[in-house]
Amino acid sequence: MAVTIKDIARLANVSVTTVSRVINNKPEGVSEETRQKILKLVKELGYQPNAIARGLVTKKTKTIGLIIPDISNPFFPDIARGVEDSAHIYGYNVFLCNTDDNLEKESEYIRALKEKYVDGIIFTSSSIPKHEHIIELVESGIPVVIMDRRVDSENIYGVFLDNYEGGYIATKHLIDLGHEKIGCITGPLYTKSAKERLEGYKKALLDSGIKIDEKLIFEGDYKINGGIIGAERLLKDNKDMSAIFACNDLMAYGAYKTIRSFGYKIPDDISVVGFDDIQLSQILEPQLSTIKQPAYDMGLTAARMLIKLIEGKKLKKKIINFRPQLVIRQSTKLVKGG
Repeated sequence: MAVTIKDIARLANVSVTTVSRVINNKPEGVSEETRQKILKLVKELGYQPNAIARGLVTKKTKTIGLIIPDISNPFFPDIARGVEDSAHIYGYNVFLCNTDDNLEKESEYIRALKEKYVDGIIFTSSSIPKHEHIIELVESGIPVVIMDRRVDSENIYGVFLDNYEGGYIATKHLIDLGHEKIGCITGPLYTKSAKERLEGYKKALLDSGIKIDEKLIFEGDYKINGGIIGAERLLKDNKDMSAIFACNDLMAYGAYKTIRSFGYKIPDDISVVGFDDIQLSQILEPQLSTIKQPAYDMGLTAARMLIKLIEGKKLKKKIINFRPQLVIRQSTKLVKGG
């Protein structure tokens, strides 16, 4: 049977309040002799303080929640690793919650994390367009940092990538290689990240004097299957298309499968650019040219921001934007005849 704080108090012949003060490093009014006696008993008996009970006294549980939409997408485990590494440095533990892009699951996890008295929450929120529950959480006073997918609120702190610039430089890379008929498989367009990447794609075309053709745009879902279906639709409707910008790496993988099923070669017939630069993109054959999104560093930064908020420290910026970087590999080349 686990040792309780009451057991420690009984054996030390002191009150539970006195033991609590010593354990929580607030021994005001407790003699040094008594403090040492309590600490000795704690060590000898292997007492483990209950984080929730301790939190009721200190108002801190040294735990944070991390809510992500899709653990099967390698981008999000990279974020989680950054969050966990940063939290560990500051003495915090992390509860990881995977929502499967389901708003109901996201709401359930928020409720569960509140019941566990976590000190704050990091969201890479569900792609569902409504985020009232997150805004309500912020307004209730719980420190929150949003990542990756933006939420409309002036009161929210966040860590993001410049998705507009990422979409622009991905498309400009293909244009510089002589491509003009460039397909775009977007993410779900009710998310800001997908909208911004699409707008970057369009701006790069217009800046190069290339007319926007809506038949070259397909709304995907940030999943492999979205890339499979999107590439199939684009290839059937656009016989002269020579390149595809898939707005995340997973959809680029799907596009690879479809392009090959049509009998085309990458990059000889169709060049492909992805977005995220997850590790598998270096293993593909051919290796995928993509936009690097520094997921691990973004996770580190988000955790540092959240912990500063928890500890009542002022932040210089509410929003931190990372810059995208083009990584050129083997999936893109000069257009035929270029």
